[in-house]
Amino acid sequence: MKKILFLLTAMLMVSLGSYAQADKIIGVYKTVRNGVNSKVRVTKKGNTYQAQVIWVDNLHNPDGTIKRDDKNPDVSKRNTPADKIVIIESVTYTDEKWEKGRIYDPTKGKTYKVVLDFKSPTTLRVRGYIGPFSESMYWTKIE
Repeated sequence: MKKILFLLTAMLMVSLGSYAQADKIIGVYKTVRNGVNSKVRVTKKGNTYQAQVIWVDNLHNPDGTIKRDDKNPDVSKRNTPADKIVIIESVTYTDEKWEKGRIYDPTKGKTYKVVLDFKSPTTLRVRGYIGPFSESMYWTKIE
């Protein structure tokens, strides 16, 4: 009986540890893409994680209007302000990386497969894939 109790306790500790490990991605990150500074918030949504832009440098067009997600293939999302675009959806944690989700590039209006992993405690590598090709960016955790 003691062995079974010990085994159940050990399994619970491992499960809790992996949840804590998975949740370390949650936070706010600073990123630079094509010379534009932005901040992205990663949150948990059910059993998956998502990332949403929360701040963009130079949010306004020259005429004073707010930049929008005008290249989105989903017409219903084209009016979304640039500082509110969800760019990563449905990633799940497996073996020290977050994968099986999608990343959206609002500068091109394209969506790709994505894998995220930490290169240091504050540097998150974000890799977008299309077929055998990939591109990486690095986000710095600030909160």
